[in-house]
Amino acid sequence: MATSTASGKPKRVKGWNYPRAGYGPVHRWVPSWRVVVGSFLAFVALAIGGVVGLYVATKIPEPADFALAQNTMTYYSDGTTKLGTFSEVNRDSVTLDKMSPFVQHAVIASEDRRFFQNNGVDLKGIARAFWNNVRGLPTQGGSTLTQQYAERYYTGTNATLVSKAKEALLALKIDQNQSKEQILEKYLNTIYFGRGTYGIEAAAKAYFGVSAKDLTLEQSALIAGIIPAPSAWDPEISPKRAQQRYERVLNIMKEDGWITAEQYNAADKTMPQTIPTATNESLKGTTGYLVTTVKAEMINQAGFTEEEVNRGGYTITTTIDPRMQKALEIAVAELPADRPKNNYVGAVSMNPTNGEIVALYGGADYSKRQRNLVTQDRGQGGSTFKVFGLLAAVREGWGPTSRIPAPASYKVGNTTFNNVDGRDHGIVSLSRATAQSINTPFIIMNEKVGADKAKQAAIDLGLPENTPGLDSRVGNVLGSASPRPIDMIKVFGTLANDGKQATPHIIREVRDRDGNVVYSGPTTANQAVDANQVRTMNQMMQGVYDWGGTAEGKGVKDHPMAGKTGTSSGPWSAWIGGYTPQLATVVDMIQVGPKGEEERLTPFGGETQVAGGNLPGIVMHEYMSIALADMDPVKFPLPEGKEPPPQPYVPAPKYKAPPSPEPTREPTTEAPKQEQPQAPSPTSDAPKQQPKPAPSPTKQAPKEQPKPAPSPTQQNPAPAGNNK
Repeated sequence: MATSTASGKPKRVKGWNYPRAGYGPVHRWVPSWRVVVGSFLAFVALAIGGVVGLYVATKIPEPADFALAQNTMTYYSDGTTKLGTFSEVNRDSVTLDKMSPFVQHAVIASEDRRFFQNNGVDLKGIARAFWNNVRGLPTQGGSTLTQQYAERYYTGTNATLVSKAKEALLALKIDQNQSKEQILEKYLNTIYFGRGTYGIEAAAKAYFGVSAKDLTLEQSALIAGIIPAPSAWDPEISPKRAQQRYERVLNIMKEDGWITAEQYNAADKTMPQTIPTATNESLKGTTGYLVTTVKAEMINQAGFTEEEVNRGGYTITTTIDPRMQKALEIAVAELPADRPKNNYVGAVSMNPTNGEIVALYGGADYSKRQRNLVTQDRGQGGSTFKVFGLLAAVREGWGPTSRIPAPASYKVGNTTFNNVDGRDHGIVSLSRATAQSINTPFIIMNEKVGADKAKQAAIDLGLPENTPGLDSRVGNVLGSASPRPIDMIKVFGTLANDGKQATPHIIREVRDRDGNVVYSGPTTANQAVDANQVRTMNQMMQGVYDWGGTAEGKGVKDHPMAGKTGTSSGPWSAWIGGYTPQLATVVDMIQVGPKGEEERLTPFGGETQVAGGNLPGIVMHEYMSIALADMDPVKFPLPEGKEPPPQPYVPAPKYKAPPSPEPTREPTTEAPKQEQPQAPSPTSDAPKQQPKPAPSPTKQAPKEQPKPAPSPTQQNPAPAGNNK
């Protein structure tokens, strides 16, 4: 039993007394104030000792020991064939006396106003930044120039508490061992300024074509202002944000006395012009579109910063198959020789089972046109959007043998929709309406089913909901909305993969300098659309490549292919999508005028009008013939309880281009000013021409080509070819 004093209080025990002797079963476990204070002081002493020990053990590296930037390399899917680099590391160090005083003071004003007063860590700045961020004011950091210097080139950009503590200690030690001038010089020689440049000398040349010593006040204010996000705030990319940062730096320089009121008043309040961004030599030709697509995916999907991508020394294996990529480039290059120089083709091919992009054609030469026809440019979808009406109808119980009127014209409200050939096709099956892309049956069907359901079908198949022009009006199945090829490849890939949807991606894996895999592309495919509904659609959409469809003869022998063509009115754009269960491909064609405006497509190659089934169809046929050559044919799964449709094949004719005429307009490499083309109301795939007389149903095909067997589901067969 515990002893007590005469007063009844527990007797004090010398030394450590915990649990406390003489107290009850609960009270004995409540620490006394002596224990609390003693424990706290011991903790503080240990913490101080740890910090002091870490400070003493921290060594200041020499500049030669910096984590210097290393180029990130990209490879084709084989992992050994080099594809290219994002940017050449551009670094050129100069001494402080060869840097304009304006740029020195502009950087201090913008990044660390108390640079000459703090000791490497600015507690007041950290507290101010924290308070502003808590109040919801513009987010800002509290790092000094010295901390930024340590962070970027000693400890990296990892923002963990441990790395930040290490960074702060290193900044303190640097400040104690180096003069402010030395720190400023090293900072300005190593910081990333965007455009692949490290250090103020390389940046001055990249932005203004001058040396660092010749930078003016205005140039210095602009270049200092964008340091926190040089790629995002580059004047070429975000002129509004760059202007705001420019004005901020000028104001702070005046407030802090780095420039006089007279100098401030004399300064141009509009930021100076920068020179165009130089193109990396390795990005010329078609390669530039592949490499920049990889870079965009690294930043937007994988979560890397641009600086990490440029200087991280990563090894990236892409999904691009070198054989298929070459085949796609050749297919575009071998279009008829009289093709207008301002005619542009975008094409992308994907493995539908896992979303890997095996080939991508974003343009002919990235050094001349820095706009990707697959991921950036848009064109009206035309009759490719009938796919969405078809899915909506199948969901409501329609099928290949469903019969529907196909009048020459059909009026809904104040809008009249016409068949391109001007013909009344009578009553047709849904299979035939799909294969031959007849307009009025789809309008009638869309009115009955509900245009809002066609819109939802588009979203379910993978079309972004914010696609310009995507609406719930009855004409939406004729494609006035303007997607990108990267959007449409997701749609056709979902159809090719039995309704399972994969994410299109160009990166297979990313490894760091030590060979560790730090990122892998998304390969999972999730069921987005009912498989039996997709199988019913694929039965009908195989007719596009056979049975007198709009892409007849553009398929590949022995390989069942399905898909859809599309041509907007004008025509402003021409599309074709084609797929097998193993491979999905989309090709689109647009034309750009001298001032970057979108033009109507100029016919070439002997065609009276560019349409999805003819010239883009040539690219599809030539590419898929090579891409599928090493693959065994795979049939599409059948809907439950259905018999397979016939699969006749008509080989595509080889086009012989007439002599090339002079182009009607000057070629341009500028991108269209508007992503969504302004065009008259959409039509379907066929060129406007005089109606052709209907051939006899008994008319034989040419002897060298067997006559395609009619679809068992097709009712009242009628002549093909109202849309090509």
